[in-house]
Amino acid sequence: MSFELALKEIVPTFTSDDGVELQIRPIKSSDSKALLGFFKSLPAPELMFFKHRVTDPGVTQAWCDHIVLDVNLPLLALDEGKVVAVATLHQNKGGWKRHIGRISCSVLPKYRQKGIAGQLVQDLVDIGRMAGLQKVEAEFIDKQEGGQKMFALLGFTHLIKLEEYVQDMQAINHDYVLMGMDLKTDEEYAGMG
Repeated sequence: MSFELALKEIVPTFTSDDGVELQIRPIKSSDSKALLGFFKSLPAPELMFFKHRVTDPGVTQAWCDHIVLDVNLPLLALDEGKVVAVATLHQNKGGWKRHIGRISCSVLPKYRQKGIAGQLVQDLVDIGRMAGLQKVEAEFIDKQEGGQKMFALLGFTHLIKLEEYVQDMQAINHDYVLMGMDLKTDEEYAGMG
């Protein structure tokens, strides 16, 4: 299945575990301010875990100005128009990791532990599978234990842990953790039984 068809499989609404109905959709060019507001609402210590300076308006504007969904697919969860969670599927279109997608996810504190991150990540896993990816992975630092547990519940396993391998934005060393999952295609599922 093509990426475009896989993207159409996203269910546009999701009801969180506490009964809040959220809109789920890919990023649009008009989302820069909402995305910036989301990142600025995250706890300051968590901002150190990002690879980009996400509270810089130029960063979110550039993302919204250059949307290529089959390379970077950010799915947004919105509560009455406010971005409350972002999960992204990153893909390489060539090279030796072209069959592997990387997933990242962030949720505002008020919306955590309500099934939102799990839904977004599962949507991206399903899209990756339908689009022909063979594996997905997720990167963490050691302190992101909650995220590691949630990804494990979805079927990701720990692939590697490198001690003191990465640095946060304040140049503090952390352990690097890589988790991954093999994806079965629809044809492989059809052959089971």
